[in-house]
Amino acid sequence: MPPGDLASRDLPLVEIDRPWYRMSGVSHGAIYWGLNPPRKRKSRFDAPGGEFGVCYLGADAHCAFIETLGYLLGLRVIDEVQLRLLPLHEVRVDRPLQLVDLTGSGLARIDADARLCSGEFSISQQWSLALFNHPSSPDGLYYRARHDPSRFSLVLFERDDTEQHLQARNLGCLIDRRHHRLLADILETYGFDLA
Repeated sequence: MPPGDLASRDLPLVEIDRPWYRMSGVSHGAIYWGLNPPRKRKSRFDAPGGEFGVCYLGADAHCAFIETLGYLLGLRVIDEVQLRLLPLHEVRVDRPLQLVDLTGSGLARIDADARLCSGEFSISQQWSLALFNHPSSPDGLYYRARHDPSRFSLVLFERDDTEQHLQARNLGCLIDRRHHRLLADILETYGFDLA
């Protein structure tokens, strides 16, 4: 659980200015803060009581793929229909993001460890709420992807003005001809076959 004095500590913040990626259901779009109302608290850094929304993004298309479809790891086969339902989006922010760095020594600075990014959701959700409420008002959390720790993820906090700083562009489905090489590399990297 977050330490009682977390609000008085300096957070390990990192400033990142880059595009992010997301595979998102066609009904949700690229910027999706959770179901409202009520928000379902089913993911790692969702607010435990639905106090705020979060949007999960990856640092590249590989990360967006494996964090979206990683639950299929036992199946090893993905079909065209699944890929058509989850277009790839690029999300740009018009200013650098101030993110809590959970990728290395920052964890120890806030009395956490790697379980925060891979353990029980009930614990990570409490951390998410505490970090959201921190006086420094971070934009979100920067952490290693659960299904591929060599890649990086972002959970963006929904604040009053967050969405006005975001621009999303639909890059199409990975099954599209223009993404042929990218999809082939992703499938090879993660050992998936295309049905």
